[in-house]
Amino acid sequence: MTEKLPQDAFMLLSVINTKLRDRYHDLNELCDDLGTDKDEIIQVLSSIGYVYDSKLNRFC
Repeated sequence: MTEKLPQDAFMLLSVINTKLRDRYHDLNELCDDLGTDKDEIIQVLSSIGYVYDSKLNRFC
């Protein structure tokens, strides 16, 4: 991941969901803006049982 994002999966979950809620319309926009690999975020968060829900615009 390019942007300084937490390495801990649970902290990453919190940061990503907060950014999605407060600033971004979808995961693609967040990743483009932060220069972050979307697949890497999805992989890390799926390892703790979370998947991205585009309708809710959050990992749950």
